[in-house]
Amino acid sequence: MSDPQIAIIGGGPAGLTAAFELAKHGAAGTIIEADSVVGGISRTEERDGYRFDIGGHRFFTKAAEVQTLWDEILPGKMMTRPRLSRIFYDGKFYDYPLNARNALFNMGFTTAAACMISYGLAKAHPISNPRNFEEWVTNQFGAKLYGMFFKAYTEKVWGIPCSEIGADWAAQRIKGLSLGEAVRNAIFGQKSGKVVKTLIDEFRYPPFGPGQLWQACADAVVERGWTLVKNTSVKSVIVENGHVTGLRATQPDGTDIDIACSHVFSSMPLRELVCGIDGVPDDVAAAARSLKYRDFLTVSLVLDAESLFPDNWIYIHSPEVNLGRIQNFKNWSPKMVPDQSKTCLGLEYFCNEGDDVWRSPDDKLVEMAYKELSQINLAGGSLDKGYVVRMPKAYPVYDTGYSERLSTIINWVKSIEGLYCVGRNGQHRYNNMDHSMMTSVIAVRSLVTGEKLDPWSVNEDAEYHETSRQ
Repeated sequence: MSDPQIAIIGGGPAGLTAAFELAKHGAAGTIIEADSVVGGISRTEERDGYRFDIGGHRFFTKAAEVQTLWDEILPGKMMTRPRLSRIFYDGKFYDYPLNARNALFNMGFTTAAACMISYGLAKAHPISNPRNFEEWVTNQFGAKLYGMFFKAYTEKVWGIPCSEIGADWAAQRIKGLSLGEAVRNAIFGQKSGKVVKTLIDEFRYPPFGPGQLWQACADAVVERGWTLVKNTSVKSVIVENGHVTGLRATQPDGTDIDIACSHVFSSMPLRELVCGIDGVPDDVAAAARSLKYRDFLTVSLVLDAESLFPDNWIYIHSPEVNLGRIQNFKNWSPKMVPDQSKTCLGLEYFCNEGDDVWRSPDDKLVEMAYKELSQINLAGGSLDKGYVVRMPKAYPVYDTGYSERLSTIINWVKSIEGLYCVGRNGQHRYNNMDHSMMTSVIAVRSLVTGEKLDPWSVNEDAEYHETSRQ
């Protein structure tokens, strides 16, 4: 390839994948990371030897290119781990993905019958052209199951009513799940020739968390000539006559620096990227300003108990607590917990930066988390210590009208030569880690080969339900 000047904004999975792929073609440049550590939301935090995965990151993928990348970055070190996740609701554990036999047993006959009647009514009289999450899920599962298994948890995650969440979110995350098929399979078994084989009974995982892989990736690209600048925030990408010519960033001491470049791979929040470019058309600027984010914090509790439950993580659908999800780090990897006589749990709270939860002192958050864990009878041991990790802009919000506004932004961004938007925040899409990596793989191919490949096409109409038919 020719020798373009390249800058990468963000040292998370998308940014580091772009650098790793470009390095294979002899290219080098500068990676600008706003934080002090790499990995983005896929980083691993460490406190007193205890390691925390921010949100839980299974290493599984249907993309061969991503699987190959993981093996190249961390050869021979990945563990294979058993996978178990369940839903906790009304004091009972429900298998996830939902298993009809297990769900029917937990519900009891009366509730199960009400769910099936509700499901039948939804199928007989569906809502035409469902516009939001509530309508889409009600069409698929009926109002009763929507209220039990979708409404409370989804509103915890997003902090807005389900009627204000776009149907796009439901279509991406729940598409392919069929209650009718699940019930038939539970009662009559799988149909011949239509066996559903799960891809996630087990998954791969770095012994010391996902940050181990991304730090190894950062080390590898630096060895190949890349410059990694941390604690530096990009203020704007400079565009002249439709071409990228550089970017401006703020260093830790508050001074600004300009970096000349002809190609930028951006995984910074799309809202900030667009609003930082001079001469943005009014409709594009308005669409960008409307993009919303949901923030997130983990309260990690070290408990005096060798083992509490077998799950890697548990979804907390109980509406009486604010707690959204629990990670059991020892069940991800024993090496995440230095003292095997203890258990370390990550209690996840979805919030907005600056709200009461976000601003609460760490000791108050630890106290609240342990109280809620005890309230739902999952503590199982006395509290030894606790830590708090905050993660701003963890989730791009799919509110109603989101897709139309995003399309306006995409059409304009694509007109800028040398600008590639990659990753979850870079595309304002709730991409999984492997999808984020694939956006960079495709963007790099586009630059290296000159083909008109579109990184925005990754994960379009993708089914999140992790199954394949044989």
